[in-house]
Amino acid sequence: MPAEVHDEPLGISCVFSDGSRSQATLGDVASAQLTRDLLTGLAELIHPHGTVDAAGSVRHYVRALAGMVATLAERGFTGGAADLRRAQLAEYWMGTTGAREACTRRMLQGFAAAGGVLDARVAELAEGRAYNLQPYRRPLPPYPEIVWTRLTRAAETAVTTAYRSHKAALAGAGRGQDPCEAAWEPDNLRWLLARSGPMTVFGVAAHLGVTAQAVRRRTCLREVSAELFPHLDVTVAYVLLFSIYSGIVPDGIDDLVTGDIDWAGDASILLSYVKGRTAAESLTLPRRAVRLLEQWLEHSRLLRSFVSPPGRDQLWLGVRQRGHASVTAGPVNRNLTRRWLARHAVLDEEDRPLTLHRHRIRTTHESMRDKTTWKGSGRATIDPNHSPQVEGDHYLTATTAAQRDAVDAIIEDAQCDLARRAQPPVVIANEQAAALARGYPQLVASLQLDEGVLAELIGGQRDVFTAACADQLCGLHGPKGKPCPARPWVCLLCPLAVFAPRHAPNLLRLKAFFSRQWQQMTAAQFMAVFGPYSQRIGEVLDRYDPAVLAAAARQVGDRDDELPLRPEELTT
Repeated sequence: MPAEVHDEPLGISCVFSDGSRSQATLGDVASAQLTRDLLTGLAELIHPHGTVDAAGSVRHYVRALAGMVATLAERGFTGGAADLRRAQLAEYWMGTTGAREACTRRMLQGFAAAGGVLDARVAELAEGRAYNLQPYRRPLPPYPEIVWTRLTRAAETAVTTAYRSHKAALAGAGRGQDPCEAAWEPDNLRWLLARSGPMTVFGVAAHLGVTAQAVRRRTCLREVSAELFPHLDVTVAYVLLFSIYSGIVPDGIDDLVTGDIDWAGDASILLSYVKGRTAAESLTLPRRAVRLLEQWLEHSRLLRSFVSPPGRDQLWLGVRQRGHASVTAGPVNRNLTRRWLARHAVLDEEDRPLTLHRHRIRTTHESMRDKTTWKGSGRATIDPNHSPQVEGDHYLTATTAAQRDAVDAIIEDAQCDLARRAQPPVVIANEQAAALARGYPQLVASLQLDEGVLAELIGGQRDVFTAACADQLCGLHGPKGKPCPARPWVCLLCPLAVFAPRHAPNLLRLKAFFSRQWQQMTAAQFMAVFGPYSQRIGEVLDRYDPAVLAAAARQVGDRDDELPLRPEELTT
């Protein structure tokens, strides 16, 4: 049972999605029945029945529960949840904080969902609008591109420099020998540390049989140790760069262990992590993140071999201080990050020292992802790990000015497309320019058609497969000034298309093509690809004279070779 209510002593025990456990005990309370009812509602809110999935959240609810029970007891109420009345509850909620109101509301709703009995008016109040509205929390905006570039370059430079030094130091250790039998050269010192692990000045002095002062004076222990074993300064750079490349939340990155890495082939990694506010998640890492993780495992392999379990299994580890033997394994705290930013002179958009918020790195990763995935396209993609509401609230609303312009352009294109689709098709009964000008004066005016263009439209010089096009170079479906690249059926919804009697055979061939596609595609697939065009072709053909359609039907063979199709568009 993920959450269980206990009577002796009164409390609740929980097991969360990551396997961790928590227990909360309330002790002596004024109303044991109300406390137990609210704990029952809280159990209904805990994973997997609800969204509460962390010990801190449970403690938050328990504090709100205890506050409500104590306040109502001061006003003479000692019954259970079924004995609550609307006036009592409204008085309490109007006088408490927004956080306590939200928690106790949800616990009462959970109690009712678990089968508990509430007064009808109390249940209605609990489901209604809160008296204390929660403050609006603005989503973290993405970092400006100049700041994002500075942070990325600083982390990449630090990581690359440290890794090159590490490889060179390993090569030097391979050439060295025991300094007790040879000179105190750097390669010999690297040989010693590579076999003994991180050592202090006193440890090296004991091995060499000399004083610590002599080691300080005659060796470069700090530099050699920093080359072989990653210092926390280097670990911070790797963590920041991994966040930039992968976009995983900070709490998911900090607690990673080597067992979370699942190799899917030689070049792909499926990384499992726990998002503190929700539950376990997984992500197939981008190529850059895979390469960085491979490099970090290689960079930290020597140090990891000298760390005993369970610290050895932590993904992120590093030597606390250069020239010392103490190793830290686990999360990188914000003080280390702040010092790293200052040491590497990472500045914000106003050229002041950058104050980093690691959750904002994730927001910026999502905001910038379209530029790396779609090679410069300003259109965003959706993260499959998020619901549309979370994506919209936290990422799509936090955009740069350029991205807002791109979104506005998409909306304008969609609105124009809807307006075009609402226009009736232009079908002429007589293939004469005069009839076109007389019957469709608004069309002639809007398209700015002169007598020469009208003559070409009627004469067939501007014909495409299913219609006559008023202007193939207008750029409506492709680059302006280039021939229109649209497929034959797109003309059915194009405002530049003019349908004449001579187009009837091709329209019937296209209608037969739609019928063949309907037979081999699912209804959802067909409506997504051909739905609007199959509906419009009926409107166009209904405007033709039946005799014209009868004559055209005799020319239709219901075959793919009658249409200009691409190989992937052929029907079976």
